[in-house]
Amino acid sequence: MIEFYRPVGLAVKRYLTLSSKQGGGMGKQIRVGIGGWDFAPWRETFYPAGLAQKRALEYASRQVTSIEINGTYYRNAKPEHYANWAAQTPDDFVFAVKASRYCTNRKALGEAGESVERFMDSGLTELGGKLGPILWQLAPTKRFDPDELEAFFQLLPAKLGTRKLRHVLDTRHESFMCEDYLKLARRHKIATVYTDSDKYPSYADLTADFVYARLMCAQADIATGYSEADLKQWAARAAQWQAGGQPAGLPYAGPPAAAKAGTKAAGRDVFAYFINGAKERAPAAAMRLLAELSSASNAVRD
Repeated sequence: MIEFYRPVGLAVKRYLTLSSKQGGGMGKQIRVGIGGWDFAPWRETFYPAGLAQKRALEYASRQVTSIEINGTYYRNAKPEHYANWAAQTPDDFVFAVKASRYCTNRKALGEAGESVERFMDSGLTELGGKLGPILWQLAPTKRFDPDELEAFFQLLPAKLGTRKLRHVLDTRHESFMCEDYLKLARRHKIATVYTDSDKYPSYADLTADFVYARLMCAQADIATGYSEADLKQWAARAAQWQAGGQPAGLPYAGPPAAAKAGTKAAGRDVFAYFINGAKERAPAAAMRLLAELSSASNAVRD
C-alpha cells in the first residue's frame, strides 16, 4: 500500500484516532469520517487524479479515521466483501455499519428477528476489531411505541462471537423526543443518533456510553462544507462529549441521565460522520474537523 497525502489547502499531517488523557475522557477516542467511499463527485473534490476506483477505500481510510458503510442498508454484503474492506484499511481503522432496511422498515419491529439474524450473520465478523457501531435507521413514519421498541431492542445481540457490540438507533419521527424513549434506550444501552439537520428530529440526549453524530448540513459554496467557526465549535463539542460532558446550545428532549452519587462523568467514545447535505464537501469537512481536534489536543499538551 502507498502513502497518500492530503489535497492542497488542508493539513498534510495524516491524523489517526485522537484520544484524550485529560479528565473523564481518558482513553476515549474521537473518530471522524464520511458515509461510504464510492461517490462520483469525490473524483473531483477528494480523490487524486488517476486514482483507480478499486483503491478508493484504501485512500479514503487514510484521510479519515472511520467510515460509515451505508450500502449495507440496501443489500447485505458478503463475508468476502467485509474481509476485503478490512484488508484495505489501516490497523486502527473502524467502520460503522448501517443495518439492513429489512430489519427496520417494517410495520412491527418486534417481528424483525429473522432479518436481524440474517444481517448479523452476513459476514460482520470478517471486520474483526475494525467493527464499530451498528446503525439501525428507522423509517420517518415509524412512531415511538414503547412495547414495540422494547421487543426490537431485545432482538439486538449484545455480542458477535466474543466481541461486544455497540448499537445506535436513528429515530426519524418527533414522537421519539420524549423521556420514555430516553429511559428505554438508556436501559438497553442503545445510543441515539444526533443530527444537526432540521429535516429529522434533532436531539443530543446521551443514551449509551458512546456518541454518534451524523452531520448533514454541509454547504456547497464552502470548500470545507462547514465554516471554520462551525468546525471549531464541533471540535469543542466532540471534546466535551469525549470528556463525559453534554455540550450547551444543542437541543435536548429530556433531562440528562442521573449520575451515581460521588462519581465523575464517564468519558465516551465519539463517532462523527459528515453525511448528505452537500455531500461532495463531506471529506473536506471531516479532514478539517480532524485538523481542528489535533490542533486543540496539541494546545492542551503544550
